[in-house]
Amino acid sequence: MQTVRIAAIALAAIASTALAQGPSDGRRSAPRTTASGASPSSSTVAVAARATTAPIIDGRPDDAIWATAQVIEGFRVFDPIEDGEPRFQTQARVAYDERFIYVIVRAFDPHPDSIKALLARRDERTSSDEIKVLIDSYHDKRSGFQFAVNPAGVKRDIAIFNDSNEDISWDAVWDASARIDSLGWVAEFRIPLSQLRYSRADQHTFGLAITRDIARHNERHSWPLYRRSQSGIASQFGELTGIRGIASPRRLEVAPYSVAKTGNVPQYFGPGYMMRSQGTVGADVKYGLTSNLTLDATVNPDFGQVEADPSVLNLSAFESFFSERRPFFLEGQGMFSFDLSCNDGACSGLFYSRRIGRSPQLGNMYYANDNPTASNILGAAKLTGRLKNGMSVGFLNATTDRELGVFDTTVGGVRLDRKTIEPLTNYAVGRLQQELRGGRSIIGVMATNVHRDLDSWTRNFLRSDASAVGLDTRHETKDRRFALNGYVAASNVRGSAKAIASTQRSGVHNFQRRDDDLAYDTTRTSLSGASFQVNFNKNGGGITRFSTGYQYHSPGFEINDVGFLSRANAQNQYLWYALQLRTPTKVYRSWQTNFNQWTNWTADGMRQELGGNINSHMQLKSNIWLHFGQGGNALAPSYCDACSRGGPAVRQSTSFWGWAGAEGDGRKSIVPYFFTRWARGDEGRSKGFGIDPSVTIKVASRFSANVGVSYGEDINDAQWYNNYGDVTTDTAHVTFARLSQKTLSTNLRLNYTMSPTLSLQMYAQPFMTGGDYSDWREMTNPRGVGYQDRWSPYGASPLDDGFNFRQYRSNSVLRWEYRPGSALYFVWAQERTSADGGQGRSPFNAGDDLRSLFRSHPGNVFLIKGSYWLSL
Repeated sequence: MQTVRIAAIALAAIASTALAQGPSDGRRSAPRTTASGASPSSSTVAVAARATTAPIIDGRPDDAIWATAQVIEGFRVFDPIEDGEPRFQTQARVAYDERFIYVIVRAFDPHPDSIKALLARRDERTSSDEIKVLIDSYHDKRSGFQFAVNPAGVKRDIAIFNDSNEDISWDAVWDASARIDSLGWVAEFRIPLSQLRYSRADQHTFGLAITRDIARHNERHSWPLYRRSQSGIASQFGELTGIRGIASPRRLEVAPYSVAKTGNVPQYFGPGYMMRSQGTVGADVKYGLTSNLTLDATVNPDFGQVEADPSVLNLSAFESFFSERRPFFLEGQGMFSFDLSCNDGACSGLFYSRRIGRSPQLGNMYYANDNPTASNILGAAKLTGRLKNGMSVGFLNATTDRELGVFDTTVGGVRLDRKTIEPLTNYAVGRLQQELRGGRSIIGVMATNVHRDLDSWTRNFLRSDASAVGLDTRHETKDRRFALNGYVAASNVRGSAKAIASTQRSGVHNFQRRDDDLAYDTTRTSLSGASFQVNFNKNGGGITRFSTGYQYHSPGFEINDVGFLSRANAQNQYLWYALQLRTPTKVYRSWQTNFNQWTNWTADGMRQELGGNINSHMQLKSNIWLHFGQGGNALAPSYCDACSRGGPAVRQSTSFWGWAGAEGDGRKSIVPYFFTRWARGDEGRSKGFGIDPSVTIKVASRFSANVGVSYGEDINDAQWYNNYGDVTTDTAHVTFARLSQKTLSTNLRLNYTMSPTLSLQMYAQPFMTGGDYSDWREMTNPRGVGYQDRWSPYGASPLDDGFNFRQYRSNSVLRWEYRPGSALYFVWAQERTSADGGQGRSPFNAGDDLRSLFRSHPGNVFLIKGSYWLSL
């Protein structure tokens, strides 16, 4: 026994010495052997050591296994230069047993007191040093998982899909510890095999990569070398071999939760509020059906801890897009993506998860103050995974409850009646993707279906059924520099004649326009359409990148029941070309300039847009970013078929716009931002400008704040005002007006982190906008070449109308992860809204509007939510 103890102590000492070896300044040393005689790995293949005794995850390299595990070294700089010599040495070792993958990384640094270690809430990226372990357990070179920790112990995890896309919402239960010492710092990981995905086999090879960030030098290292000039992330991983005899776990994870909520809500009718409290229970379940397939389910979910959407006032013909924030729908969302196009974060696609649990669609029709603001999700489940033959699968099903609104059916409010404002609805989504040619070719299919249980209150307004199916494909060259992508999709919606007529008249379709070839049919009970796209990209090699393609949506293409599409009846051609200068010079670290050009037409060939822009982004040697952009549209005769809300298409005058901005050095304690925009059109009658200054303050490792202000003044001389009469006839009056609008909003975010598991986040946004209408005109010659030729005065007296809308939203969340996977949330959310409209409105005045906003009665919600994670 004494011999065993001596041997263990000796091995621990050797391990500590081996990880600490290297020149005293932490710079690169010559290759050497480990205590076991194994050669260090500086190639792209590493060997995992079998651990008979599990290491203690404490950030100390004194466990016996680290004396015998192979040294992984040969890290290279990949940012700011590619394949550069690292200023400090990095070493890593990997071990495993039947339950875990263990990784330890020694990050040498001759100045440990300069290592950046900032506390933050889990999954928040800070300007800290960081070690990241990336594992492709399927070894398909298309998917993977990232596990990161900074020197303060803050953890982040990310899933990789389609080789280069990242899902930052993915959360796993794993452990890591970090420790700064005299040689630099050490990061130690324990990653449960149950959190990974892999096929059943006697011997496994995983994809592996390890990266290191040195914040103060803004430098990034990796093993093996990650080349930014090449496409893809997972396809550039090295290999981890030597893994034998591990089980394929079929895990069962259950996280029951309970919620206690109280808040003041409006009375049924008229002013006044009443307190309402409720308690709910639910559960999240994750079950590994096989080693490759995972079932996620949620029963009676509550997302009260999720931050509210930002305030907007939408005066356009198209729906606002809001990003998903709910954890159940965020995790694994890459598997369900079938994007038709994306622009500034808003993606048209066959699946838009915000449709599930949406705000009741008839809430404004059968109106009462206390109508529910969201449809209750009774339950949802999704099955995701990857089969041995390279096929990825994803199936999702969710059911939302029938929502009722209170409606006053008699004068004086004596009798109350309840009407359906959102019917019981089932949503189903299926996705399959087959990989070929080692992942360089993919063929996929997606199908969606929505069924609503309609009644007499909803049958004439909502569609009863909606289906869509799409086939997409991607083919890359052997070196992955070039890619050809494409898709075809079809849709069908069904319902009553009135519901389908409403669909035809919506801003997505505008079948009622009398100056096109579309037939508006009030008797049809279904509507079908199709869409397709082809796209060719250059993704790697040299300093140039480009993407060009063509897309078509038929007039009847409709996917908005569970997807997102702003407009059908469209075809467009686009070109993006970029120059990427990534080799640092005396002036900049990197510089990218993009050139864009596009042309849009209706399906019958009427040009809607011909535009382009150039934008440039430079990071200076000081780490400051400079941004610039300039563009124009309607550079040739173009016509807007949506501007008149179903009336004739109106000719567009040439417009120009631009923007510029600067971002401070993110490593500093105070980081300023400033952006400005400007626009001019309609022969100088429409114009606008805006400024968006903000500052991020990091006064301590535990505290950070961001304060931003956005102010804009805009004049739209051709703002649609109202249509009078039947727009399908030539007797209708389609009117426009000059809208002068001012908007002011402030965003405040505060983050205080007591520990990596205990944090407080606060968000507040006062939003105010006011507009005045004048110069009321009727569109009499929509195709007029000159701007003034298109209009005639309308109305016997000057237009005296406008609006003033004010809203305040705030959200404060105290989060405590009291054990891995289990958390308590304490939430306070507040909303205030006030508005003036018509002739009696108040003029926009920032001070008066702010005082008016905070004099309005607040709606408060207080919530406590607790979950407990169980692994069975």
